[in-house]
Amino acid sequence: MKRTFFIVSLVAVGMSLMAQYQLPRLDYSYSALEPYIDSTTMYIHYNNHHAAYTTNLNKALAEFPDLQKQPVTDLFAQLDKVPETIRTSVRNNGGGYYNHMLFWQMLTPPANSKMTAYVEEVLTANFGSVDRFKEAFGKAAATRFGSGWAWLIKDAGGKYRIISTPNQDNPLMSVVSVNGTPILALDVWEHAYYLKYQSKRADYVSNFWSVVNWKKVEELMKK
Repeated sequence: MKRTFFIVSLVAVGMSLMAQYQLPRLDYSYSALEPYIDSTTMYIHYNNHHAAYTTNLNKALAEFPDLQKQPVTDLFAQLDKVPETIRTSVRNNGGGYYNHMLFWQMLTPPANSKMTAYVEEVLTANFGSVDRFKEAFGKAAATRFGSGWAWLIKDAGGKYRIISTPNQDNPLMSVVSVNGTPILALDVWEHAYYLKYQSKRADYVSNFWSVVNWKKVEELMKK
């Protein structure tokens, strides 16, 4: 499983010449996040789960070429305008497609996971301290009932907030009560951690901090 990949940008994927959403390539091997996220989980998560969301999104949009040409984030912003016959599929599979695209970029090998001074400053200013931020984010992730995601977002007013969403919903969707730009995302579906952690989601959440790509977080904060 020592394969190395690069990440295709969200814009490039969303606007591909084939007008189809594509599975991205990772910029690290499946085993690169060990011991915090195991290689078997990464392989299955990427090749089975993310691949299925991508395939099913394309299937849902196959008869709607105008929609298929749009960036997936545009579909989220106007889900009420997506034909009712495919709306649920676009919400679920489009969410799964996009959320995982972002999640892979949130991760980096442990040796590279060092919080930047800029991120530390922003988190301290908004949450009181980095530890308080991690505690609040970890609580949102650990207490999300069933499957879903935990998010750090920046809302329209520039305020940083921690939220969680069910299933494959995300804060860019018009149907979500709290909207904002995703800055940090954590997948808390069981397929993301169960092989290694079983029912100990809290341990998975705690170990997530050892593989966060803080440079990517800074990049998103500055956009």
